[in-house]
Amino acid sequence: MTQVPERLELDPESVGKGLGRLVLTLVELIRQLMERQALRRVEEGDLPDEKVEQLGLGLMKLDEAMTELREHFGLRPEDLDIDLGPLGNLLTPDRDRERRVDGTRTDAPG
Repeated sequence: MTQVPERLELDPESVGKGLGRLVLTLVELIRQLMERQALRRVEEGDLPDEKVEQLGLGLMKLDEAMTELREHFGLRPEDLDIDLGPLGNLLTPDRDRERRVDGTRTDAPG
């Protein structure tokens, strides 16, 4: 049996980068969800033109901020896309593999 050391030697820089990666992954996931919701509302005609403009500018600024933060931590966009094993990747799921718990496709009727 492998013995666990009493004290872990942690590099503060790698811990900081790992934490930065995790936080940026969560922010990117939320950003993508917000973007999808915004597009849905725009397509439904649910927003006046000035709100559509504000929303677009806000999303662009958030994208720019994310790029700056990724660069600060030395991360590429694909570094944020966590592999969830059989579920696929967090940020770019394989649409063909999306399934409900009961095994039916999410895009299947009923």
